Amino acid sequence: MDENMQKKENESLVHSFNQNPNFKFTPKLLALFLVLIVAGILTGYLVSNQPVGSKSSNTGTTAGSNSSVKKGTIEGSNDTGTFKDTAEGVLKQGGIDGEGAFHLVRPGGDSQNVYLTSSIVDLSKYVDAKVKVWGQTQKAQVAGWLMDVGRIEAL
Repeated sequence: MDENMQKKENESLVHSFNQNPNFKFTPKLLALFLVLIVAGILTGYLVSNQPVGSKSSNTGTTAGSNSSVKKGTIEGSNDTGTFKDTAEGVLKQGGIDGEGAFHLVRPGGDSQNVYLTSSIVDLSKYVDAKVKVWGQTQKAQVAGWLMDVGRIEAL
C-alpha cells in the first residue's frame, strides 16, 4: 500500500503538458508574426519622433531667425508669491557649467547674465527675443544668478 501511495504522490507532483495535436506552425503564421513585429517597430519609431503635446512636428511658434514671438505674448503662471523675482534681457540658448539651459543677456557684460531653467514655460520659443521673466532665484554654484522661470513676456 505504501508503494501505491508513493506512486499517486509522484503523479500529482509531475504534470506533463501535451501539445495540441491540431496546432501547426505554418509559414503563414510566421509571416503574420513578422508583419506584427515590423508594424510595432514602425509605430514606436513614429511615436518617439513626435514632439510631446503636438499633432505634428512643425507646430508652435519659435523665436529667432525663422519667426518671432509676437510682442506682448505672455506665458506661464500668475503666481506672484512664488515667482517674485524679475529680469529683462535678450534670451539666448545655453547655461554655464551645467546650470541653466538658457540665459538672459543684459547690459553690463557676462557678469550680468541671468541663467534660466523652467519646467512651466517653454523658453526655447523665445530664443533671440527681448523678454521679461518672472521667477524664483535658485542657489547656484557657478552662475551669478540662477532663476527658475514661471512666467515670460515678449517685449
